[in-house]
Amino acid sequence: MKMKEITEIAKLIDVEVEPYGRYIGKVPLKYKDEGERRGGLILVTAINPTPAGEGKTTTSIGLADALRRMGKNAMLTLREPSLGPFFGVKGGATGGGKAVVLPSQKINLHFTGDFHAVTSAHNLIAAMLDNALHFGTLDMPADEILWKRVLDMNDRSLRQIVVGIGSHFVRNSGFEITPASEIMAILGLSLSPEEMRERIGNILLGFDRDKKPVYVKNIKAEGGAALLLEDAIKPNLVQTGEGTPVLIHTGPFANIAHGTNSIIAMEIALRRADWVVVEAGFGSDLGAEKFIDIVQRKGDLPLKAVVIVASIRALKYHGGVKKKHLTEENVEAVKKGFVNLLAHVDNIRAFGYEPVVAVNRFEGDTDAELGALTALLDENGIQWALSEVFARGGEGGIALAEKVLENARDIVPNYVYDLNDPIETKIEKLAKRVYRAEGVTFTAEAKKILKRVKKIGLDNLPICMAKTQYSLTHDPSILGVPTEPYIFKVSSIKISAGAGFIVPISGDIMTMPGLPKVPEAVKF
Repeated sequence: MKMKEITEIAKLIDVEVEPYGRYIGKVPLKYKDEGERRGGLILVTAINPTPAGEGKTTTSIGLADALRRMGKNAMLTLREPSLGPFFGVKGGATGGGKAVVLPSQKINLHFTGDFHAVTSAHNLIAAMLDNALHFGTLDMPADEILWKRVLDMNDRSLRQIVVGIGSHFVRNSGFEITPASEIMAILGLSLSPEEMRERIGNILLGFDRDKKPVYVKNIKAEGGAALLLEDAIKPNLVQTGEGTPVLIHTGPFANIAHGTNSIIAMEIALRRADWVVVEAGFGSDLGAEKFIDIVQRKGDLPLKAVVIVASIRALKYHGGVKKKHLTEENVEAVKKGFVNLLAHVDNIRAFGYEPVVAVNRFEGDTDAELGALTALLDENGIQWALSEVFARGGEGGIALAEKVLENARDIVPNYVYDLNDPIETKIEKLAKRVYRAEGVTFTAEAKKILKRVKKIGLDNLPICMAKTQYSLTHDPSILGVPTEPYIFKVSSIKISAGAGFIVPISGDIMTMPGLPKVPEAVKF
């Protein structure tokens, strides 16, 4: 695939860029406010992910290419990849086959340094916090300090560390991966450098000996952190293999943060294109729900259509087939696993949208399996289209693009909860409507933190649930849909005051992943 100079791609959307080499550019923030919005968003989500892969990013790329092949002025907005998954399990995050964004290796690695800037800003705050503790300008018990350090690499040995050895303030701490940093979430949700700085100042670092909250602004670290992010707040312009303009910006994880690219990138795209494809991480229970309840609500974004990506292999997995047998024909497993797809369709319908299912065809899918799936989709009145963008590029996504445009509407979303609902009510509404639970239970620790949230006046914030991506429930072993009544368990709560949301934690959520036995890194 031959790439065009980034200045040529910039001309397609009528912007000037700050070049990072020949094929990557930073888009100045002035374009966020230049002109009126003229475009609508198309959100791409999926069923619950499986080891078989669903192809959500590949589908997003192919859909944008298909729209341009149809003569539509379309753009794509994606998250930035993390080095952790790239060298760990996932490998690259720039699509596959004939539906890719370029230059893939540079995007997957250091790109324009945005992740390094987030890492540095986060760790500057950690250093200044420890400095304030060292000189006694802050008096915080060790078990009341919430701020850790971050690194953009899967490294399980850093999950628990001891800091301050050799000083008078030794304590247990740890590292999280950079996409889990609250700085990353703030970068994605802020609409200006000024808002970003203010949000950083509102990050809760912990509580002092008198149980009073300590914020970043109390140690005056927000200015230095914002300075480090001066360029990172600008979206990055690249291209697909077919020359479609792509804005790639920020990379919050979807199982512990809001899981999509920046509002700034979407605002720029909405002013330069008629249709903007945006991807939200994982299934509708995480990425799509958070996109609508947090991101769309915060930015008042014109979301007009939703795509749910599914594959025969993934449905067979949800139907009980082990990974090593997924290439074998199994029509009954497709039918059994369909319940997971149906649940995600119902989730999107509850928001007020009629989704289009993209049946992402893989080599080896049989006609009998595809026939069984499409018959079930038709029986349930679900709009669908076959997606063959991996093998055929944008041409293989035209049927999907046509179906999406047919179903696009101006819609006011039906949010899961009202922001003025009590926190417990918001969580319960999420658990019942989206996760199919009968109710919610809170541990003693979670109840203690809930009291603190209310005491410091943050109970009107949206909910950003941290739970497994592999199941609709909090239990990753429950595939398909829960068949027995269950209670959703909230084990703890994280207060992300700067990002502007409350993070209930359900189950064992890893904020610093480890490498698998055979990491992707050995392949290079």
